[in-house]
Amino acid sequence: MPAVTVRDLVIGAGDDAVHGDLALPPSSPSVVVFAHGSGSSRFSPRNRAVATVLQHAGLGTLLLDLLTPPEERVDDITRRLRFDFPLLARRLVAAIDLLGTRPDTARLPVGLFGASTGAAAALRAAAERPERVSAVVSRGGRPDLAEEALPQVRAPVLLLVGGLDADVLRLNRAAADRMTAPRHLIVVPGATHLLAEPGTLEQVATAARDWFLDFPGFLAPDVR
Repeated sequence: MPAVTVRDLVIGAGDDAVHGDLALPPSSPSVVVFAHGSGSSRFSPRNRAVATVLQHAGLGTLLLDLLTPPEERVDDITRRLRFDFPLLARRLVAAIDLLGTRPDTARLPVGLFGASTGAAAALRAAAERPERVSAVVSRGGRPDLAEEALPQVRAPVLLLVGGLDADVLRLNRAAADRMTAPRHLIVVPGATHLLAEPGTLEQVATAARDWFLDFPGFLAPDVR
């Protein structure tokens, strides 16, 4: 694996600030921003496992919290903020914008990886920043919760769903029908919603890596 430089980023200011872990392999051609699912954080072990696979491929990654610590404490009780998709998308957009101001990431195309409900926030952010977001992956996601943003997404979208996750699979198929961007649905056989079965997360990570690397628009001009 190439040497990876990890930096702590602060996205936003004051009471609205959240933290992220930016990992950049040498000469990274792009960076993938992760949006975790309900009740999780930038320390999600599943997202970190996927991020490691992407880093092995030379891609940069940014795992970030979508809620501040006080918000997390409120959400642990109310479970309300994890479904505040305008708020979560705003935090993702702020992270995308911050990457555009840094000398080490400003020229790099951005991808989004959304897990579970985080996929809805990722798709909303992709719709808000079409000129910056070049590819999107949804893992066991709820793209249906992005609602009116779906037809506005321009980046190619990969939907990864467990074959045993029947309700979410149905919702993903319906959401795909509302999209106008290139999209592809992969059903992971024998997998449930969290894709915790042996070997299934590895399949997800490999498919995500290949999706991000397959599109010339996701690579910086000098590595195409």
